[in-house]
Amino acid sequence: MTLRAVLLGVAAACAVVVACSQAPPAKQEAPAAEAASYAVGYGPNPVLVAPQKELAPTLNVAEAIGWTKDGAPTAPAGFTVTRYAEGLDHPRWMLRLPNGDILVAESSTRPARVQGVQSAVANAMQKRAGALGPSADRITLLRDADGDGDVDTRSVFVQNLNQPFGMALIGDDFYVANTDAVVRFDYAPGAARATGAPTVVARLPYNAERNGHWTRDVLPSRDGTKLYITVGSVSNIGEAGAEAENERAAVWEFDLAAGAHRVFATGLRNPNGLAWEPVTGALWVAVNERDRLGDDLVPDYMTSVRDGAFYGWPYSYYGQNVDERVQPQRADLVAKAVAPDYALGAHTASLGLAFVPSDGPLPERFHGGALVGQHGSWNRSERSGYKVIFVPFTNGRPSGPPEDFLAGFLNADGKAQGRPVGVAFDRTGAVLVADDVGNVIWRVAPAAP
Repeated sequence: MTLRAVLLGVAAACAVVVACSQAPPAKQEAPAAEAASYAVGYGPNPVLVAPQKELAPTLNVAEAIGWTKDGAPTAPAGFTVTRYAEGLDHPRWMLRLPNGDILVAESSTRPARVQGVQSAVANAMQKRAGALGPSADRITLLRDADGDGDVDTRSVFVQNLNQPFGMALIGDDFYVANTDAVVRFDYAPGAARATGAPTVVARLPYNAERNGHWTRDVLPSRDGTKLYITVGSVSNIGEAGAEAENERAAVWEFDLAAGAHRVFATGLRNPNGLAWEPVTGALWVAVNERDRLGDDLVPDYMTSVRDGAFYGWPYSYYGQNVDERVQPQRADLVAKAVAPDYALGAHTASLGLAFVPSDGPLPERFHGGALVGQHGSWNRSERSGYKVIFVPFTNGRPSGPPEDFLAGFLNADGKAQGRPVGVAFDRTGAVLVADDVGNVIWRVAPAAP
């Protein structure tokens, strides 16, 4: 089915997009001076506009075209941008090993197998965005032995995986978060390839017909005894049913010694990048919120993750702002819904999250702040995301508006030369950004004096 046919089908089924007749939810207003410094849908106390009820989804994905030979995104003055590695196959996520090697997970979205207009639209949009196709299902090792910013050797570290994303190393145990399970490999320091067959550590919720949000990040606890794992929802607002969403839209805590998990936090529609905030030691996560409430609802966000907390999905958003589309409601859950810490803009597809080390080469004003990879919108009339942003932190809390750190992924015609996902740091402390449309790992470093 062509994209045009899909859109005609949607238009025939859904006539118009109309404003929701209900009054906007109550929202505590931010101080005027603070609110004025943030764009709508950004910051610790985001302005939340009235919801718009979309009978037909807004479809405005940027066509993926890749980079020209000499093309590159742009960084702030005082930084240089180079190609750390290229010719990859949908590089999504990265992990730096103790010896400075960089592991890159390469994986793609798979077509939804469920029949119907909604699945056809989703598949068409993903294809246009450059996200759909055979998944490489491997992890590639990049080695910069002398730390000069150029990769000296490259090898396949692990292959024949199932949509790998997050990775973690604890001692000699290397963990990979496939879409359906966390698996473990033996690791030898300095090895160019993992050895032995994978051992399944934890089975994760998985639906081969319609798996919805398929990316899974994994992060070790600071003492190495537990793994924290993100599991996104199947659907937008729970329309797949309670059984399909069981233990999804959540962060899991997995006890390695006991071989058992518990759900650590819930109501997180599509949690992705996990990271430890360096000052407070709190666990943080980047989350993609729901669609089809208009261009400016609901903002994606990053937040500290509280043990046992409920963050609203699908019944409410940003605390106790009820989503009236979800019926029946759960007033008991809405009453205890926690508002997230910092809004990252609606439909930006904020995925990557990394805190800037205080002992690295980036200027001091970046130290301790967060870098967020925004993959970019597909359902907003004016595109959002498609960049890496920086959010300053002070004493372990966000302390100012976001700034563009790596931009220019859209060209002058609004086509996607690249789409940023994961953010990491190389052995020198330079920033690495995985670009799954450009098939490049970008390196951003302070310019030589």
